[in-house]
Amino acid sequence: MPIGILGSLAVCTVAYIAVALVLTGVVHYSKLDVPDPLNVGVAATGVRWLAPIVKIGVLAGLFSVILVNLLAQPRIFYSMSRDGLLPPVFGRIHHRFRTPHVTTLVTGICVAIAAGIFPLGVLSQLVSMGTLLAFGLVCIGVLILRRTDPDRVRPFRVPGMPWVPIVGALICLYLMIGLPRATWERLVVWLVIGLAIYFGYGRRGAERVRAVAPSNAERAVAS
Repeated sequence: MPIGILGSLAVCTVAYIAVALVLTGVVHYSKLDVPDPLNVGVAATGVRWLAPIVKIGVLAGLFSVILVNLLAQPRIFYSMSRDGLLPPVFGRIHHRFRTPHVTTLVTGICVAIAAGIFPLGVLSQLVSMGTLLAFGLVCIGVLILRRTDPDRVRPFRVPGMPWVPIVGALICLYLMIGLPRATWERLVVWLVIGLAIYFGYGRRGAERVRAVAPSNAERAVAS
C-alpha cells in the first residue's frame, strides 16, 4: 500500500503541474485566481463544446473527494472511540451493514449544516487549514514515536529520517502561513473545543483503554 500511495501522489503531482503549465500558457496567471480556473482556460481557447465536458469532469472530481472524506471521517471517529478518546457510542457498528452508522450520521449532519451556513470560500480555507495541520502533526508524530517507541511494530517505515518528516512539517507550516488570519482564528476556536473534549473526556478514556490493552512486548510474545 505505501508504494501505491506514493505512486498515486506522484501521478497526481505530475498531472497538476501539467494542467498548471497548460493554463498559464493559455491565460495569464493573474486571471486564474478564480473559483473555476479551468473554465477560464477553456473559454480562452474558444472551444465552446469542451466547456461542458470540463465542468462535468470537475464536478465528478469534486463529488469523489467529498465522498472519500465522508467515508473517512466517520472511521476516524470510530478509531478514536476504540482508543477511548471519544465516548463508546461513536464506536457502534451497524448490525447489518457492519459500518460505523452513528459516526456516519453525525458527520453527514455536521457537513450539511456547515455547507448551508458558511460560504464555499470559507469552507475551502478551513479544509485546507485542517488538512495541513493534520499532515504536519503526523510528520511531527513520526519523529516523536521513533524516539519514544522505537520497538513498535512498523509495517512501513518512513525513509530519510529525520529529514523527510522535518521537511514535511515545514512545508505544511509554510502553506498554513499563507492562509488568511480569519482562518487561523477559526482554527484556534476548533483547537480549544478539541482540547476541551480531550482533557474533559478523552485523556481519561485513553488511559482506561491503555490499562486493559496488551503492550507491544506482550503482543510480540503472544505472536
